[in-house]
Amino acid sequence: MTTNDTPYAAATQLFDVQGMTCGHCERAVTQAVQSADPGATVRIDRSTGRVEVGNTTTPRAALAAAIAEEGYTVAP
Repeated sequence: MTTNDTPYAAATQLFDVQGMTCGHCERAVTQAVQSADPGATVRIDRSTGRVEVGNTTTPRAALAAAIAEEGYTVAP
Protein backbone atom coordinates (compact mmCIF):
# COMPACT_ATOMS: atom_id res chain seq x y z
CA MET A 1 0.00 0.00 0.00
CA THR A 2 1.40 3.38 -0.94
CA THR A 3 0.87 6.64 0.93
CA ASN A 4 -1.81 7.63 -1.60
CA ASP A 5 -3.76 4.45 -0.84
CA THR A 6 -3.93 5.11 2.89
CA PRO A 7 -7.54 5.72 3.95
CA TYR A 8 -8.33 8.91 5.81
CA ALA A 9 -9.67 8.70 9.34
CA ALA A 10 -13.23 9.92 9.71
CA ALA A 11 -13.27 13.53 10.86
CA THR A 12 -15.58 16.45 11.54
CA GLN A 13 -15.62 19.43 9.17
CA LEU A 14 -17.15 22.81 10.05
CA PHE A 15 -18.55 25.18 7.44
CA ASP A 16 -19.99 28.69 7.57
CA VAL A 17 -22.83 28.71 5.05
CA GLN A 18 -24.74 31.82 4.02
CA GLY A 19 -28.26 31.85 2.67
CA MET A 20 -30.01 29.19 4.78
CA THR A 21 -33.32 30.69 5.87
CA CYS A 22 -35.72 27.79 6.43
CA GLY A 23 -36.15 24.09 7.01
CA HIS A 24 -36.09 23.44 3.27
CA CYS A 25 -32.63 25.04 3.14
CA GLU A 26 -31.44 22.75 5.92
CA ARG A 27 -32.76 19.68 4.10
CA ALA A 28 -31.13 20.80 0.83
CA VAL A 29 -27.74 21.24 2.50
CA THR A 30 -28.08 17.93 4.35
CA GLN A 31 -28.97 16.09 1.15
CA ALA A 32 -26.11 17.76 -0.74
CA VAL A 33 -23.57 16.70 1.89
CA GLN A 34 -24.95 13.17 2.07
CA SER A 35 -24.89 12.86 -1.71
CA ALA A 36 -21.13 13.49 -1.51
CA ASP A 37 -20.72 11.24 1.54
CA PRO A 38 -23.71 8.99 2.36
CA GLY A 39 -22.26 8.05 5.75
CA ALA A 40 -21.78 11.61 6.95
CA THR A 41 -23.76 13.10 9.79
CA VAL A 42 -24.97 16.69 9.40
CA ARG A 43 -25.87 19.17 12.13
CA ILE A 44 -27.03 22.64 11.15
CA ASP A 45 -27.52 25.81 13.18
CA ARG A 46 -29.46 27.97 10.74
CA SER A 47 -29.27 31.07 12.96
CA THR A 48 -25.45 31.13 12.79
CA GLY A 49 -25.03 29.45 9.42
CA ARG A 50 -22.84 26.77 10.94
CA VAL A 51 -22.87 23.35 9.31
CA GLU A 52 -21.07 20.51 11.08
CA VAL A 53 -20.33 17.45 8.98
CA GLY A 54 -19.24 14.49 11.06
CA ASN A 55 -18.02 10.99 10.34
CA THR A 56 -16.68 11.98 6.94
CA THR A 57 -13.61 11.05 4.94
CA THR A 58 -14.65 13.23 1.99
CA PRO A 59 -12.29 16.14 1.26
CA ARG A 60 -13.44 19.54 2.50
CA ALA A 61 -13.42 21.00 -1.01
CA ALA A 62 -15.80 18.30 -2.27
CA LEU A 63 -18.24 18.90 0.59
CA ALA A 64 -18.10 22.68 0.07
CA ALA A 65 -18.70 22.22 -3.66
CA ALA A 66 -21.75 20.03 -2.99
CA ILE A 67 -23.22 22.72 -0.71
CA ALA A 68 -22.41 25.49 -3.20
CA GLU A 69 -24.12 23.55 -6.01
CA GLU A 70 -27.36 23.99 -4.07
CA GLY A 71 -26.95 27.77 -4.31
CA TYR A 72 -25.46 28.54 -0.90
CA THR A 73 -22.29 30.52 -0.22
CA VAL A 74 -19.64 28.62 1.73
CA ALA A 75 -17.11 30.84 3.49
CA PRO A 76 -13.48 29.78 2.99
